[in-house]
Amino acid sequence: MVNRVTPAQAGWDLLGVETRRMARGETWSHATAGCESALVILGGSCSVRSNRGTWEQVGGREDVFGGIAHALYLPRGTEFDLCALSDRLELAHAWVPSDQDHEPAYVRPSDCRVELRGGHNAPRQINHIIPPGFNCHRIVSCEVYTPGGNWSSYPPHKHDDHRTDDAGQVLEADLEEVYLYRIREAAGPRPDGAPRGYAVQHIYTDDRTLDELVAARDHDIVLVPEGYHPVSAAYGYDCYYLNFLAGSAQSLACTDDPDHAWTKDTWDRQDPRIPMVTAEETRG
Repeated sequence: MVNRVTPAQAGWDLLGVETRRMARGETWSHATAGCESALVILGGSCSVRSNRGTWEQVGGREDVFGGIAHALYLPRGTEFDLCALSDRLELAHAWVPSDQDHEPAYVRPSDCRVELRGGHNAPRQINHIIPPGFNCHRIVSCEVYTPGGNWSSYPPHKHDDHRTDDAGQVLEADLEEVYLYRIREAAGPRPDGAPRGYAVQHIYTDDRTLDELVAARDHDIVLVPEGYHPVSAAYGYDCYYLNFLAGSAQSLACTDDPDHAWTKDTWDRQDPRIPMVTAEETRG
């Protein structure tokens, strides 16, 4: 099963993304051609054999709430065959055009810097998978865990205007961004397995020419072409999202909404529910 959004479908220039669910023994062959790619294992494990290297066991967590991600960065010109090694494999794949050559890289959970950001009822855990400064061209990726009832991507921030200071330091990058959502019920799954949890994402610009509220449910992909984009996790439902970003710089430089930036000064305590996952929980 594949859920895909191409740059043409998104109406922007660079970032494509898809999620794939595969059964044990199922294979997928792909060529990155003129794009650099990132594979993030959401659950299960796989082997990857390519003209740029072989990785016999990639992944290990049961699902996104079972530990920190394993990932592969693959440069342009890579041809690979991926085989599912677990009964259920779920992965996310992002691709971005590139005119640069970089080395492939296997990112293990221990390689991911874990950041606890926010406070009060706006805390979240951020696992930096492909952070700014990573040896690649454009891709940035992180996964974010938000306990139910809390806010995330807060205060609202944007990255839709490329700005630098006099020394050339990036103050804000112009980035295309996707959110890939997973939702966990605090009380456990329903007997019929049907998801009922959700998060709410507000995407808006200063002039409100873009002003949308999105109910993001399990397995949804939300596009952020511009503007501020805070998230609120419904009470009783833990929220996970995987971010891929690409644009004018390999950066996460952003600008807070000035109407809400003051809330940072009130964060004098942390939610005891985070961190929600650790590298030690991840197998493989």
